[in-house]
Amino acid sequence: MGQFSWITSDTRKSICNVEGHRETVFMTDNKGNQWQEDEYEGYGVFGGKDYYVLLAEMNDIPRDGMDDDMYRSAGIDLFFGEKAFISPSLNSSKSAKWKNTHNESCPDQGWLTEDEYDEDEDEDEEEEW
Repeated sequence: MGQFSWITSDTRKSICNVEGHRETVFMTDNKGNQWQEDEYEGYGVFGGKDYYVLLAEMNDIPRDGMDDDMYRSAGIDLFFGEKAFISPSLNSSKSAKWKNTHNESCPDQGWLTEDEYDEDEDEDEEEEW
């Protein structure tokens, strides 16, 4: 399973995995349902709900006997395909409302950028003294 990360719609910050800077993220669907994630692992699951499964559900992709992995793959295909779709919102604020915006992928895929990594190394070196 590959890792996925996005930029939050409200703050424009990377949704980092647990190895990065931890921030709470809220995923909201078009019906107002919301999932809170405090320790994102990088695999598209927010508060126990898979982003790509939710994407497939929101766009009425029929399950037609698909198991969870196949249904998730249908959501991934939709996200990276050419067809128009509605998307869950990913925000840092619980009060942010759902907006039909195409979530922007994080270029660093939720990992620390080199600058952030260098800062962390400097902190570790100071601790060793």
